[in-house]
Amino acid sequence: MILDCLIIGAGPIGLACGLEAQKNNLSYIILDKGTLVNSLYHYPANMTFFSTSEKLEIGGIPFISNNPKPTKQEALEYYRRITTANNLAVNLFEAVLEVKQSNESNLPTAYEIKTNKATYKAKNIIVATGFYDIPNKLNVPGEDLPKVNHYYNDPHYYAQQHVAIIGASNSAVDAALEIYRKGGKVSMIIRGEKIGERVKYWVKPDIENRIKEGSIKAYFNAEVTRILKEEIELRTPTSTISLPNDFVLALTGYQPNFNFLKDLGIDWADKTKKIPFYDERTMETNQKGIYLAGVICGGLETHKWFIENSRVHATLIIQDIVKKQD
Repeated sequence: MILDCLIIGAGPIGLACGLEAQKNNLSYIILDKGTLVNSLYHYPANMTFFSTSEKLEIGGIPFISNNPKPTKQEALEYYRRITTANNLAVNLFEAVLEVKQSNESNLPTAYEIKTNKATYKAKNIIVATGFYDIPNKLNVPGEDLPKVNHYYNDPHYYAQQHVAIIGASNSAVDAALEIYRKGGKVSMIIRGEKIGERVKYWVKPDIENRIKEGSIKAYFNAEVTRILKEEIELRTPTSTISLPNDFVLALTGYQPNFNFLKDLGIDWADKTKKIPFYDERTMETNQKGIYLAGVICGGLETHKWFIENSRVHATLIIQDIVKKQD
């Protein structure tokens, strides 16, 4: 069987593509190397979304939450119920290993997709893999120590510990505040001169006040130079500082799997920012029948695309696929 489309990534946008394919009677399968909405699952346990619930809706299906801005657990429940209620064809814990053009079909273009479990053929491929799997590394000595983590889950683990948080984005600020309130001794190492501009507006005053009163120590215009077993070293414009340290949370952002895009033969629209080429009207790349959807469209600018403004990608892509089949 040759699928009309194979969707790589079972995040919210991948599921939205599946819903649109189903609505248009296209044959499809959604693959994900992890669990359902894998990136959301790995978000911090107590996370609250910046977007309101209606802006996280897909397929026109209402998302009802207790508060205007839903929690991680509410989002997991919403996308899980969408998947089961609509019997979406989703194969989880199935990683794509290779994609190549198939010569066994009389179709103008068809792809053969090999995974760790099976081999598929599809006329079209939709890449909706997000950006949360590959952290931006510090590239400093000691980064491979067990006490260093690029992901944050729950504050209780860090109670009564010296914790260095590297970064000034929403994830770093949330972690700093939560760990401080669970009794952790928090220091923030921030490359710039202030807290990030995109930090949630209701959280920004909180972190700024905690820094001002000294409850959380912030080192601005600073960078980590070395991580040791019981301390961390950083450089500021005026000095080199050594801090006692039990754990390091390097929350310095993440990036898409650019090697996978390269293997697919997708060109860069902006090589410096690693923004892949795609037609904004259809989301099709320079490779015929291969489409991009969601955050991956932004390259290194991962803040430009998120659920609420990339939901439309699903409609654009499926409309183009249907048009080609007419």
